[in-house]
Amino acid sequence: MKVRSNEIELHVEQRGAGAPALVFLHYWGGSSRTWRHVVEALAPEFRTVTIDQRGWGQSDKPETGYTLADLADDAQSVIAALQLEQYILVGHSMGGKVAQLIASRRPEGLVGLALIAPAAPTPLAIPEEVRTGMVQAYATRDSIVATVRQVLAPHGLAPDDLELVIADSLVGGNAAKAAWPLVASQEDITAAVAHIDVPVIVVSGEDDRVDPPAVLRSDLLTHIPQAQLLVLPGVGHLSPLEAPTDIADILRAIAPLVIGSSPGSTARDEASEPRRCTWCGMSLKAAAERRLGRFSDTSS
Repeated sequence: MKVRSNEIELHVEQRGAGAPALVFLHYWGGSSRTWRHVVEALAPEFRTVTIDQRGWGQSDKPETGYTLADLADDAQSVIAALQLEQYILVGHSMGGKVAQLIASRRPEGLVGLALIAPAAPTPLAIPEEVRTGMVQAYATRDSIVATVRQVLAPHGLAPDDLELVIADSLVGGNAAKAAWPLVASQEDITAAVAHIDVPVIVVSGEDDRVDPPAVLRSDLLTHIPQAQLLVLPGVGHLSPLEAPTDIADILRAIAPLVIGSSPGSTARDEASEPRRCTWCGMSLKAAAERRLGRFSDTSS
């Protein structure tokens, strides 16, 4: 479906029903398809909303309008158009920084924030010449493959997921490709995120070379005091593609905690050995429950 926002049309996909809805925002270079495995793992027990942010996927690709505020306004236009009464924002990388800004506005209906390998609210600490070089990272198939292998997913992706990343990266608009490294990544929203008043879970890949756990501890957790960190073992930056079942399990675990009731079915078969947070050693489900439970306890 198409949703009009700020004089452009955004491509949006929906599945399932119920509340809270999960609203997904993708990374720089991705699209709504980045979340396909996560959405599939959550179906049909959750209502999922995935958005092609402006400049990416099947959404319009204007020459301007790529600040964090523009992207946040777009997402909020979609939420309003769909009349979501209760929702959790799920943002990956660039989408994570956009989600932080939205949450800082304290919109009605927002009940939780899940930040997946998010960009921190601080400016991206990369020299200007490196950021200028990033503009060409998605220029050709070869440059995209190199970026994936060297930076985004050093442990590799499944062949079909690699092809998806290549296709999504190539179709991105030139203005969108340049805007994140040169402009939006440098925005400082640390003062704004202090206003976030919902539970926040942060999921980082142990081997993330873009937004590693150490950076998130110093540059994000210090600015959002209630944020709780989970670390996925052996995972890089593209966790929605590298570890979609883990992401789905975490979302499934936190959804009832932020609204106080269960949306439906349980997580995957607990008879299998559960994946564990690298940082604390607990199962991902138990760690998510413990950490958001801690937020609930301290805020009561």
